[in-house]
Order: sequence, then structure tokens, then C-alpha cells
Amino acid sequence: MGGNRHREEPAARLMRPHRRTGERWRRVVAAVLLAALCACAESAVAAATPAPGTIGLRLLDEPAGAGGDPRARLYIVDHIPPGGTITRRMEVTNTTASTAHVALYAGGAAIVGGAFVGAVGHSGNEPSTWTHVSPSASDIPAGGHSTVAVRIRVPTDASPGERYGVVWAEVQSSPAAGGNLRQINRVGIRLYLSIGPGAAPAANFSIDTVSATRGIEGAPRLLAAVHNIGGRALDLFGTLRLSAGPGGLNAGPVPAVLGTTVAVNGTETVAFILATAIPNGPWTAQIILHSGRLTRTARARITFPARGAPPTVDRVKAAPHRSLFHPLLASLLLLLLLIAGAAWVLRRSSRRSSTDETARR
Repeated sequence: MGGNRHREEPAARLMRPHRRTGERWRRVVAAVLLAALCACAESAVAAATPAPGTIGLRLLDEPAGAGGDPRARLYIVDHIPPGGTITRRMEVTNTTASTAHVALYAGGAAIVGGAFVGAVGHSGNEPSTWTHVSPSASDIPAGGHSTVAVRIRVPTDASPGERYGVVWAEVQSSPAAGGNLRQINRVGIRLYLSIGPGAAPAANFSIDTVSATRGIEGAPRLLAAVHNIGGRALDLFGTLRLSAGPGGLNAGPVPAVLGTTVAVNGTETVAFILATAIPNGPWTAQIILHSGRLTRTARARITFPARGAPPTVDRVKAAPHRSLFHPLLASLLLLLLLIAGAAWVLRRSSRRSSTDETARR
């Protein structure tokens, strides 16, 4: 479930620039980044693949207006007007060696301390009362799967705003002989429901400050304060690169610690953990963060403190928003302008030919 945080192992590469091979490395890095971006959607789907010996749950549908948003492939992320209804299909998979009785239901959830947390047990909230899962239980044979329908019907008097929930697939073990303890395991898919008339509110965020600090074990850490200034919750991931370090050193990319979710109007910290061998600096830090299709980039000049010293906090310089779609749109616009220009030239040439022909007559 999305409420759990996953700690990334410290990782960083130190690189010294070389004049003769600099251009070659820039081309290699560009090719690798392009390949990684192209594989982003595929990795998001692969993450939903259940491990052997488990019960898996994955989403089969996404909103028509999702536009390739990777979050909409993993979770139910939708905008619903009061009185509206949506239906989504999910697939439950049993990779255990025996038939599993799987209970299916909706529960409550909230964003607490930068994490998406599902409610304990069958505790509910508004979205859980709006959500109906059919069937509510299924006996799935070993190696089998079953498709379930999730219908969310929003009351006409629902107030505007974003709500959170989880659709759970749950299995219970039988108690041991003479005992009454049961082991309960469940896996879930998050619900991000925006309620209100008209179009869905836009997502947006800013990277406000960067703090250079050290963990208890002495490893350098970079903490980016992210402010959600949009109308949807954010699930953040990204990378850090260090350049212009001592002796011309470069380091990275370093992945962000996964699991940070920022509520609407909230501010949370995204952490990057580096190897202990990284020099204190100074460094130029470039941070690239994503949530769905949204990307923000910021730069700051930082120095990691010595062990036991307080962190250093710097305001960041936000870079212009960059998106893979902008160059494509610009290219299409240029192509349309070229076509229009060629058509105008041909039309004018045709008119001149007609005028000359008339004059000769």
C-alpha cells in the first residue's frame, strides 16, 4: 500500500570532467535520460505486478482525460461532479499455491505527515460510503484471477474538495487449532477523488528551500521543501545532481526517497541521501521532481555541514517548467506554419499565373 515509505540506499557517483570526452558523455547521458523517460509508463505498470505467493490488485481502467498520467494507471485519480458516478475495473490475482477467499471493500484514508495512510481495519470515511465493490468477495483458485467492478457514486450535496480512500483486497488465515488468532493480509489501490463542478483543478507545486544536513550515521542529506500550490494531492519522485564541486567533481543522479505525498495547500520534505564519501562542497545542486506529468526543477548552491553542525538552508532558484510535450507542440506549430506559408505561396503563384494568362488574351 502507498502508506509505507521505502528507504533508498545511499547512492552517488563522482565524476571528473574530461575535455576530450565531455561531448561524448553528454550524448550518452541524453540517450539514457530519453530511454528512461520512454520507459516511465511501463515501469509504473510493472510495479503493480504481484510477487509470487501473494494476492495482487491492479487497476484495469484509467480516465479518458488522464492523458498518459502514470498516477492514473496505478490509482483511481478522478474528478467527479456532485451527483456523478464513475466505474472502474480492477483485477485480483492469486499467485499462491491454494485457493484464496478474498474480501473486497472500500476503506478510508488520509494524508498524514507526508504519507498516504489507509485507515485501520474497515474504518471508513465519505469516499468509502460512496464506493461499492462488486463482487464483495471472491474465491480465486491458485494461479487464477478475477475482475471486479468499483462504482463510485457521489451524492448531490457533496461539498467541493479532494477526498481520499482505498479499495482493499483482503485475505485471512484460519486460526490454529485451539487458538483464536487470525493473520490478516491486504493490498489496496488508492482513491484520489476531486469533487466539484466543471473541470478538474490543476495540480501545481513549488520547490521553496533546500537544506543540506547529515543523518545520524553521518551520510549527507539534501532536503527539499515542496509546497503544494495546486488543487490536487502530489505523489513525488525525482533525482538530484551535484555539479561544480570541489576539484570540478560531479555526483549523481541520486533518487529521491520514495513515499512523499503532499496534500493540497501542504508543505512536505523530499529527501535525497548521498554516500558518506561525498565531500562537503560547495556544490551546485539541481533538483528535478515529478508528480504525474508535472515536473519542477530548481537549483541551489549548497555546502554539507560537518558532523554535529546545524543544517544550512538556502532559497532555491526555480528553473522554467519543462515538459516533454512543449517541444512536440512547438514542432507541430512550426510544421503548421510552414504548411500555411507554402499554401500561401502556391495560392499567390496561382493567382499571378491566372493574371498573366488573362493579360495575354
